[in-house]
Amino acid sequence: MKSLLHITNGDSFTERLKTLPFKGDIVTWREMLCEGKTLSSVGSESFWKTRFEFLNKNYRISKSWFVEKTLKEYRSLCSHKQQDQIVLWFEYDLFCQINMLAVLSWLKTYRRHAEISLVCSGKEDNTERLYGLNDLSDEQLTEIYERRIILSQDDIEYADYVWQLYCSDNPMRLENLADFDSFQFKYLSEAIKAHLQRFPTIKNGLNAVENTVLGVAREQKPKSKRDLIGKILQNQGFYGFGDSQYERMITTLKPLFSSFNPVRLSTKGKAILEKRENYYSQLRDEDYYLGGALKYNFLYNTETNRILKL
Repeated sequence: MKSLLHITNGDSFTERLKTLPFKGDIVTWREMLCEGKTLSSVGSESFWKTRFEFLNKNYRISKSWFVEKTLKEYRSLCSHKQQDQIVLWFEYDLFCQINMLAVLSWLKTYRRHAEISLVCSGKEDNTERLYGLNDLSDEQLTEIYERRIILSQDDIEYADYVWQLYCSDNPMRLENLADFDSFQFKYLSEAIKAHLQRFPTIKNGLNAVENTVLGVAREQKPKSKRDLIGKILQNQGFYGFGDSQYERMITTLKPLFSSFNPVRLSTKGKAILEKRENYYSQLRDEDYYLGGALKYNFLYNTETNRILKL
């Protein structure tokens, strides 16, 4: 009898999975590795120390919360040594795809003999809509579970390789990845493109997401900061960020707003959005990492879709 372990992308889906008639234990991967510095050695002491320092500084996560929520669940994963089948539940977006790469890198090292399979939600019908796991009905979840992809050793090696590149100090190596299509990660290519567009653009020093925040503020005239975040969340493409990530971003961009009630851009904000001014020097932060790379050591050229090193 084969034994099963499910690794999920977050608490809300873990609760949902418990209501479905699938056998096996469940572990939740509680991290947001798409933000802040990452080390390639997933699960090492230095890896968790680096993550705690980032979360504590930027999201005021306390040590006790981090130990209770993240490390306890990670230790639970470490203690599940007997399962010979491991099913990963992740989604199409950058937030999920980066966490997925890290989990696969860990599994490559510590669970070499398990059969690893992937359930990944995204394009589920003939519309343009991309679905999260919790957007799907029980029947749809059962169906995508039954169609889950068994990952080959090559797939796992490739995921680990992309993770190593994500954690390297040079994002240019990611844009040179030759061919995502030879491997069974349907959404990874778009997620990596979205990641590269988080480096500041040459034209105004803001990245694609920050420019979207200003664009939504001007075009949709939100009534409040809450309303602004809601409108961004509705149409954020491949990012998959949560409220707190946009809250942090808006705080950084605060001088570009004249009011949040209702939301209005300042004169400077309009000039930057229209690319008449550049905000790079005011935003530059020597300690802002995206994976292993310093955000402000690189620029994104929107005309060639290439990264440049400063």
